[in-house]
Amino acid sequence: MPRKINVSLNRLKNFLFGDPLPTSAHEEERLSNPEALAILSSDALSSVAYASQEIVLVLSLAGAAALQYTLPITAMIVLLMVIVGVSYSQTIKAYPLGGGSYRVSHDNLGVSAGLVAGASLSLDYLLTVAVSVAAGISALTSYLPGLETLRVPLCLLAVVILMFANLRGVKSSAKVMSLPTYMFLGTILLLVAVGLIQLMQGSLPALAASEQQQLLNEAASHHQSSATMAIGPVLMMRAFSSGCAALTGIEAISDSVMAFRPVEWRNARRVLTTMVVLLAVMFLGISLLASKTGLLYVENGPTLLYQIGEKVFGNGPLLLLLQLGTFLILLLAANTAYADFPRLAAFLAQDGFMPRQLASLGDRLVFSNGIISLSIGAGALLIIFGGSVSRLIPLYAVGVFTSFTLSQAGMVVHWWKERSTGWKLKAYINGFGSLVTLIVTVVLLFSKFHQGAWLIVIAVPILVCLFNAINKHYKHVAKRLRLATDVKLNLPIAPSGGTSPVIVLVGQLHRGSFEAIRYAHSIATELVAVHVDLGNGKAEAFKQQWQKQLPNIPLMVLESPYRSLVNPVVEFVEDFENQHRKGANLFCTVVLPVFVTRHRWEALLHNQSTYFLRSALRAKGTRIITTVGFYL
Repeated sequence: MPRKINVSLNRLKNFLFGDPLPTSAHEEERLSNPEALAILSSDALSSVAYASQEIVLVLSLAGAAALQYTLPITAMIVLLMVIVGVSYSQTIKAYPLGGGSYRVSHDNLGVSAGLVAGASLSLDYLLTVAVSVAAGISALTSYLPGLETLRVPLCLLAVVILMFANLRGVKSSAKVMSLPTYMFLGTILLLVAVGLIQLMQGSLPALAASEQQQLLNEAASHHQSSATMAIGPVLMMRAFSSGCAALTGIEAISDSVMAFRPVEWRNARRVLTTMVVLLAVMFLGISLLASKTGLLYVENGPTLLYQIGEKVFGNGPLLLLLQLGTFLILLLAANTAYADFPRLAAFLAQDGFMPRQLASLGDRLVFSNGIISLSIGAGALLIIFGGSVSRLIPLYAVGVFTSFTLSQAGMVVHWWKERSTGWKLKAYINGFGSLVTLIVTVVLLFSKFHQGAWLIVIAVPILVCLFNAINKHYKHVAKRLRLATDVKLNLPIAPSGGTSPVIVLVGQLHRGSFEAIRYAHSIATELVAVHVDLGNGKAEAFKQQWQKQLPNIPLMVLESPYRSLVNPVVEFVEDFENQHRKGANLFCTVVLPVFVTRHRWEALLHNQSTYFLRSALRAKGTRIITTVGFYL
């Protein structure tokens, strides 16, 4: 029965996520430039659906007179967008293996700066998913108001769909992403072009004063404490900080350079430039149309983009296409976070600051554990904040601008250390970018602090402390497991007349696995050690170390092109047992090393391979499975 259940679960898993891909297919999973624009730029490009809207929402708190500042504030954000884009263009070439804020800050400013950048970006990726999904559902409910009562369930359903799409792998998600992205780009550019033509012809009337006043009163009822806010620096900073949501997602390309086809850095630069140009044109165009028509936005009401589309296109097929494209790209804009958060988590895990399981590729050559973790976190945010874009926005952008600042400061140090041709100019560009984004970070914190940014101020240090606690544990484990690598290891003389043929599974040669080998040696009539090559390039070095330290113990290295630990071991054990089944009284023994942690929470930091192996071997009929504990 257990065997049938395992087979059924594997079939269901392959049906939902696709058949496992071999490690050799990794190169085939690279993105072309059009695919990269769709999958890595969707967050930044889709932000035009709510960035202008959030500027207008804040300015409306001071009445109709404040709306004239929509366009100047947008222009300032576009200038900032260009500065950040140029700075990251340099980062892409300097870090062709991926130059995210964590890696750049960690390498050039030290561990603490890297962890602050990593924590800030991690929170921002969670918010990217939550805000994008919430905005997508807002686009849907604007066109179909009857669905408003189902806002949170629809948001959660969207997150689940995104999770499944990304668990299927890069190529699959790229194909899903491309059509909505280019549909959105086409309809927005058409909207801006037709709207500007109508403005020049005088056929795009502004909102009537009575209607505008009614909307202002509705907006005031949602912000009772701020309804009488005067036009001044604080209001302008709040509007500017809300509009800065348009810059979230710009870093995605520099963090994913290795996802491009060769020459990676050159293609990444081209896509970054294309993205910034498109983003600037659409953002300016929507803000200009909003400013000239005098349209307003009320929280959880029809979106600003929908209102502009209704005025420009009328209530026809183009409006439906606009809303459909907006809904789909906002639903899928979270894909930028799904592309980058798992990579960031993998970097942190490789450095020992997050659970090691986050660094492992899944069956479809994606970081499955990172994708699932991101989905759970984003779902929790959507439930807590009721799927409201305006309630989530105050938490947004603070983290990303903190990471912008640290990344660009790190690049200044990088150029100073490298001192290659033209390094001074490059350092000045990144230094200017760092200074500007630092000022913006201060503005964001000041203007959004009481609206929810204080949560980010608290959460970042908590995450950094958690990272350090995890790293401390891994260092303790490494110290406890450390074994001399340049000497032959001596095993005790095995007692005569061992009890059974024995297989011992060995991932690495350290104190824990050596204890298991000593035990296996004490009971074996025949002993073989088994090591699984997961395709990480370490198998050859392991074999050499084994020959140097334990030359008398046979070692079998099992190839695993699909990065599975369980399947190759189960197949080997089954064959081994068949070969040694010489009588009813002869049993084969499988020995599995296992760590015993000091605290229960520490067990979460180690993969549960022993549990899965034991379950799989039981299902196959293996009768004697022994675990040898090593107390950490």
